[in-house]
Amino acid sequence: MSLSSRWTAVLPDLAPWRSSRDFRLLFYQGTVTYFGSFMAMIALPLQIKHLTDSPLAVGAMGAVELVPLVVFGLYGGALADAVDRRRMILLTEAALGVLALVLLVNALLPDPLLWPLYVVAAGVSALAGLQRPALDSLMARIVPHDQLTAAAALNGLRYQFGAIVGPALAGLVVAYAGHAPAYAVTVAGFLGSVVLCSRLSPAPPAEGAERPSLRGIAEGARYAWSRPVLLGTYAVDLAAMLFAFPNTIFPFLADELDAVWALGLMYAAGAVGSMLLGLTSGWVSRVRRHGLLVVCGATVWGLAIAAAGVAPGIWLVLACLAVAGAADMLSGLGRATIWNQTIPEELRGRLAGIEVLSYSVGPQLGQVRAGSMAGWTGTRPAFWSGGLACVASVAVLAALLPKLISYDADTDEDALRRRAAREAEARGAQAGTAV
Repeated sequence: MSLSSRWTAVLPDLAPWRSSRDFRLLFYQGTVTYFGSFMAMIALPLQIKHLTDSPLAVGAMGAVELVPLVVFGLYGGALADAVDRRRMILLTEAALGVLALVLLVNALLPDPLLWPLYVVAAGVSALAGLQRPALDSLMARIVPHDQLTAAAALNGLRYQFGAIVGPALAGLVVAYAGHAPAYAVTVAGFLGSVVLCSRLSPAPPAEGAERPSLRGIAEGARYAWSRPVLLGTYAVDLAAMLFAFPNTIFPFLADELDAVWALGLMYAAGAVGSMLLGLTSGWVSRVRRHGLLVVCGATVWGLAIAAAGVAPGIWLVLACLAVAGAADMLSGLGRATIWNQTIPEELRGRLAGIEVLSYSVGPQLGQVRAGSMAGWTGTRPAFWSGGLACVASVAVLAALLPKLISYDADTDEDALRRRAAREAEARGAQAGTAV
């Protein structure tokens, strides 16, 4: 194999970028949004810490976000199957920009108030719950079936760019200029994102789509429950985030390590690891055992978080967090591919709502767990005990759901059925174009 062929086998697969205009627009939109959002994501808990100096108060942000995320995530999934997904994404993105403006106005007050921070956190959680099912379910429509893993890897790179640059700059901006400039960047990011979303192609619901209802949500839940592979992806991710998501207590670990200067790097380290994996993800497009990726990634994630809890110095902590980020990226690629390869189009929105709960509720509960445990036992035990609990829970789930480990994209009935449906859609589109 030549040197150029070896690089091609390792570098990210750009096929989705070349084949889909809407994918390119969403890539740009996500890059802008994530950069601004991560600025606010870091500035918000830091502002609560500055106002209260309490790990419990910071951890409470996760509790405030949890209920809106559950309620609106499920409803957003049903709504995504019943309305134009482009319109839904555009309206929620504009509303998120308004909430960012509230944070900016509050930060500019002579004495910023605490309660608006929790109100905005709850509002952002509700809007994210509404928006993410529409975004996630749109991907399987605009990207060819055999390019879904590559699309997930490229989306991961887009996310990690914001996750690296946003927190790193946010830590510096807040330290030297205050919270308001960080929120101002967030507002500008949402303005740019709204412009990009307005250029997306319409994405109307499937023919004969039903109005959002509890019955429709229950139908989606029954489908997920009847598919052990899907159930396994949700359960593994929920367990990993519940037990091993200590981001809320990063400021307190930085204090213990006498490394407040490195707080932004701590938030960015996981994204660095994820990006390194994404930049060398060409090989993942050839993997067929995506369930194995989910389990292995979640296990390494837990081990790395546990190691960060006992690491003696800041640089070793950062290395452990980078390894954790790479493992989370690997697990995420497996989950996204299984979801997009197996779920029928008419249920994509509702199942995407459940997906939002599986990878969003876990971090919110994880914030509460980490913050409350740090207040009870100290910061470091909150790290290592959570990491070990993650490893143990993933092992139990893998034993209880063996079909997750054995999933193969070339033999799974749901994956083959979904592939046939996409090929039929493509043939129909080509025939319509020819006419």
